[in-house]
Amino acid sequence: MHPLTRTLLMACALACSASAMAQSVALSGMLGGKALVMVDGSPPKAVAAGDTFKGVTIISTQGDQAVVEIAGKQHTLRVGDAPASVGSTGSPGSGATKVVLTAGSNGHFFTQGQINGRSVQMMVDTGASAVSLSVMDAERMGIAYKGGPTGRVSTANGLVQAWRVRLDSVRVGDVVVYGVEGVVSAGSMPFVLLGNTFLTHFQMTRTNDQMVLDKRF
Repeated sequence: MHPLTRTLLMACALACSASAMAQSVALSGMLGGKALVMVDGSPPKAVAAGDTFKGVTIISTQGDQAVVEIAGKQHTLRVGDAPASVGSTGSPGSGATKVVLTAGSNGHFFTQGQINGRSVQMMVDTGASAVSLSVMDAERMGIAYKGGPTGRVSTANGLVQAWRVRLDSVRVGDVVVYGVEGVVSAGSMPFVLLGNTFLTHFQMTRTNDQMVLDKRF
């Protein structure tokens, strides 16, 4: 992922539906007069006013916000706003049980989500034992990680210090899991790893470039 894109990743996710299945859409930033749009976990796409990307039409852009049209309805999105749901059958806390993700060009599943109500970019990682985030992200979210048990985790740059924490909530799409174990790593991480302490709450099904997470009961 391009470094400029990483710096612009601030989530404003919403769901829409042109069919029976909700669509995940995020405004990740602005690039000149274009809106950086992510649809179903795709890499950010710079879209100018009047253009359409995967069913999302940009009506206008100004400052840090964009007016978009989804399924015939217009909505105003602002960079950094909390995710909102539009056109889906569920909303946080309403009993929503399904998340649909689409792989990016590199084969990885990225999504905008929330930890403790704060927006983050996530990558699904079945090899990670827990939801893992950097010290920078933890401090931005106000997570008191230094009071947790410590240890060391292996990264591409070797062993680094880590702290075990309990996250109040982890949200992807309209689905929320409460009381999720996490790991805060002293190593540099460009995004949060959505590991097995979240994923084990779901039945995972992958078909080609689509992954469906159905919440277990």
